[in-house]
Amino acid sequence: MIPLEFVLIISSVLFVIGAAGVILKKNAIVILMSIEIMLNAANINLVAFSSYFGDATGQGFALFAIGIAAAEVTIALAILLNLNKLRKTVDVDDISLLRW
Repeated sequence: MIPLEFVLIISSVLFVIGAAGVILKKNAIVILMSIEIMLNAANINLVAFSSYFGDATGQGFALFAIGIAAAEVTIALAILLNLNKLRKTVDVDDISLLRW
């Protein structure tokens, strides 16, 4: 069995990589992928603690979070496709003013 500390270290590294991607990148698609990495790090924590305590509640929450993340990505990609059609770019600096 993998120790809980190892799984938590892997999850925290994934979360930091995702947070760095959100902070440092300017491409909206890369920012969206970084948010997904952060959500997956949280799901790894839920499943790890669920396995550690022998309760399936964390796994159920992780499945629910995956479903919500899929819906979030669908809506975000639809918005990005429309912005790309209007502005011909997905750079966050270029699309900061949405009403014009």
